[in-house]
Amino acid sequence: MTNTGEANKERNREIARNEEAKQVAGSTRVSIWAIATAVIVGGLLFTLGWLALR
Repeated sequence: MTNTGEANKERNREIARNEEAKQVAGSTRVSIWAIATAVIVGGLLFTLGWLALR
């Protein structure tokens, strides 16, 4: 019974590590998209402002 309990605890720890890795990867992906969107919007606003001043 103790071996089963220990095996379950280790399995749960492994699942938690895997979930944490997935969450970090997802957060990184969202951050990259947010930065890319900000750069594109900033570039468009800069271009429109530059054209307006010409």
